[in-house]
Amino acid sequence: MAEADRVLYGYYRSSAAWRVRIALALKGLAYRQLPVSLIKGEQRSGGYLALNPQGLVPALQDKGRVLTQSLAICEYLDEAYPGGAPLLPPDPADRARARAMAMLIAADVHPLNNLRVLQFLTAELGVGEEGKQAWYAHWLREGFAALERMLAEGAGRCCLGDEVTLADICLVPQVYNARRFKVPLEDFPLLTRVSAWLESLPAFADTHPDRQPDAPPAD
Repeated sequence: MAEADRVLYGYYRSSAAWRVRIALALKGLAYRQLPVSLIKGEQRSGGYLALNPQGLVPALQDKGRVLTQSLAICEYLDEAYPGGAPLLPPDPADRARARAMAMLIAADVHPLNNLRVLQFLTAELGVGEEGKQAWYAHWLREGFAALERMLAEGAGRCCLGDEVTLADICLVPQVYNARRFKVPLEDFPLLTRVSAWLESLPAFADTHPDRQPDAPPAD
């Protein structure tokens, strides 16, 4: 499929959009990006809501269909394009473990720390900057503590052995967020070791937020 026929709607710093960029890179799939600025509220425009009724990023247009929700998109890519690198291991139990780690981040940690939640805390509930930071750090550390224990059961270079899975695709963006919000990570040596190795891989490095077309220029 030509690059022009596959379109990723996303925001450079969105963890969910980064997951899909990583998956597309691992699969070796060409695509073009159409930025949706979360800061400007473009995700709530009528045109974008027609694509994604939730008003969230990412959305992927592929083969004439629009897909939403990052983990659903990643699994779609794994099934629709089996020729690329597999995103889930062959063993059913290992597949379940990889999904569990991915969902720990994508379903339990990230939703409590994403932009719209933080904006609600400050704008609607009057939470100050210090309280917002405490909220962010609390939920991230809760999730990372559980993930660290899970990694102790089978991590290699990656979250599960030595092959990249859906869990790794979720891990790296969340570690990036933790660093951006200055959350100390010394209590999570396995997690940070795995993330450091993954960050050296082209599929993760080339899709980094700072390398996206809608990223602001470096100072």
